Amino acid sequence: MAPATHVDADRLRGDLLENGRFGAVDDTEGHGRTVLTGSAADQAAREHLIETLEGLGCAVRIDQVGNIAGRWTPSDADPEAAPIAIGSHLDSVPRGGIFDGPLGVYAGVETIRALQAAPEVVTRPVEVVCFTEEEGARFGRGLLGSSVAADAYPAAKALALTDETGTTLAERLSAMGMQGTATITPAEWAAWFEVHIEQGSVLERAAEPIGVVSAITGVWNGTIEIQGRADHAGATGMDERADALMAGSAMLTALEDRTHEVVATDSAFATLTVGELEVTPGTSNVVPERVQAALDVRDTDSAVIEELSAAAQAIGARIERQRDVEITVEETQSVAPTPLSDRCQTALTAGAAGTPPTLPSGGGHDTMHIAEHTDAGLLFVRSRDGLSHTPQEFSRWEDCAAAVETLVGAVRQLETR
Repeated sequence: MAPATHVDADRLRGDLLENGRFGAVDDTEGHGRTVLTGSAADQAAREHLIETLEGLGCAVRIDQVGNIAGRWTPSDADPEAAPIAIGSHLDSVPRGGIFDGPLGVYAGVETIRALQAAPEVVTRPVEVVCFTEEEGARFGRGLLGSSVAADAYPAAKALALTDETGTTLAERLSAMGMQGTATITPAEWAAWFEVHIEQGSVLERAAEPIGVVSAITGVWNGTIEIQGRADHAGATGMDERADALMAGSAMLTALEDRTHEVVATDSAFATLTVGELEVTPGTSNVVPERVQAALDVRDTDSAVIEELSAAAQAIGARIERQRDVEITVEETQSVAPTPLSDRCQTALTAGAAGTPPTLPSGGGHDTMHIAEHTDAGLLFVRSRDGLSHTPQEFSRWEDCAAAVETLVGAVRQLETR
């Protein structure tokens, strides 16, 4: 299918730069912003979005956790038909970029504008959605708004979450005038699309502006606790020690080696990360008595995740025997991979100017909750140097426009089905 001709790249660029003014931070080498849920910047960004949607003739509603939806019902469409929904989020991490989240929201806005400008009849409503607290930067739970909309997390618990000042989400939303009474129900959508920057370098290495996401990674999180024995660093011989840190080092190195084997033979996408380590007593002249590590395993294949989490148990048991320590591996969280709809992947591919590659997503997105209730598609846009969550985050304006052209084409593919 030929790309849409009514997408205005300059208008999309203007939308993203205008949104980037809310919570803007000084940075000479990029465009940075800090938009925490319930902040003045969040309120301004939300109010601007609502004004924009209403200016396009959308009926806007807000649910109890602040999720925003604006529905455009074309004059030739059946108002009772299930809408095609498009969206993402407007909140950011501290000193984040201007593309992560807003691109997905304003891709939906530009899609409506392009459809309104085109001569072809549009036969079903189109809805633009902005979810609350996707980043989890203020209330500590990412994908919050979409998890509530998808019935994966109770609204009452979400509203009772507190920030660093002890203020609840309910209080923050109420102060902004953004706690509504409407319902936003993904199960009522005919399909869902999210446009998001890749936050990696696969598309850049492939010299591709966009890519269709095949699945969103699953995540297994666990804690490793190693109990050894504290001893004097000078008076205890090397053969007399039960060093928790050295045992942990041996265990994690062996687990990394096993992960490389899995990448080479089973799944090139598999990852293992240890990003948190606590050593007790944490003094240079005492042999470490206890170590705690946080483990993160990811892949789009549940069997691979299970294989690596089982490997942690097996390797721990072996190191325990070899080094006279006690090792415990406990699961703290397990999120299954999310395969994305073949129907939506096909529509996105058909809507593109060329043939975009398919790739998995290593990060979580609101789409993973929505996919539990309706056909869902996720489109990645090339990220310069793979950077994200920084003012240096950047995707070419022409790549962003190509993504929206693809999105318009995908909506056209699905609107009569």
